[in-house]
Amino acid sequence: MGKKIATREAYGKALAEIGQVNKNIVVLDADLSKSTKTADFKNVCEDRFINMGIAEGNMMSVAAGLSTCGKIPFVSTFAMFAAGRAFEQIRNSICYPKLNVKICATHAGLTVGEDGASHQAIEDLSLMRSIPNMTVISPSDSVETEAAIKAVAEYNGPCYVRLGRAAVNVINDNPEYSFVIGKGVTLKEGNDVTIIANGIMVDVALEAIGILESEGINARVINIHTLKPIDSELLVKAAKETGALVTVEEHNVIGGLGSAVSEVLAETYPVPIVKVGVKDTFGESGKPEELLKVYGLTSEEIVKAVKKSISLKR
Repeated sequence: MGKKIATREAYGKALAEIGQVNKNIVVLDADLSKSTKTADFKNVCEDRFINMGIAEGNMMSVAAGLSTCGKIPFVSTFAMFAAGRAFEQIRNSICYPKLNVKICATHAGLTVGEDGASHQAIEDLSLMRSIPNMTVISPSDSVETEAAIKAVAEYNGPCYVRLGRAAVNVINDNPEYSFVIGKGVTLKEGNDVTIIANGIMVDVALEAIGILESEGINARVINIHTLKPIDSELLVKAAKETGALVTVEEHNVIGGLGSAVSEVLAETYPVPIVKVGVKDTFGESGKPEELLKVYGLTSEEIVKAVKKSISLKR
């Protein structure tokens, strides 16, 4: 802990590193390379970098074509323009034929901050996980981002990786850390309740642990970095052993992590689930930390949700 690095920064560095080793990697950007950090790749592999201009749908289609020639396209723009504006091309040109394209979207969630509601993608995970053949990943910090980028480069098939603008704490800087697509990570054991988080909210969930422990509540914390395919086995185990769950996400509570967890457990082992996230409303302009507080994405709100979920236990 102590270091703060934006996941988009880690993406740029990882891309530049693997791009120099794997000559099949090509990078496409929609005129935002300084913001998405794909400029890091351009600096070392300029002949395999393509600025597509502000034409996101076209960019996805070109990436699809390149993938059929043996290339591994990494495609970047802001999450709102990737998941939103280019949805049709992602669905029909990339996922339908199951092509090997990696969509790494930055500036997701409320922490885009001052750019406001028009740029704060709080629906992107919902949109992307609803498309057949798409793998969906939301890393929690810079370490996990680097590992995820290296993993999706080796994985054959469409991937969506969600990245943020704001600097966040490094929480996975330990030698035992390992990243596997589709496998959740138990960060803390506990028997009273399970907090399930992804993205930048994993750090906030860990922050809530201190408050809960002071009140005698022993909470388990699980990082579900891969939203699809989701780690059903780990979720069912947590439900059986703790009997109550809280999901935490920087995303609309409709269609994201909370919905995905609820879908799994409703059909396997139903337990009370309380969702912490954006309550089906648009964001507004403001500093990232202020917005997280206004929209209830804080350790204090997680503590309230934990208490509510425990009270709903039979």
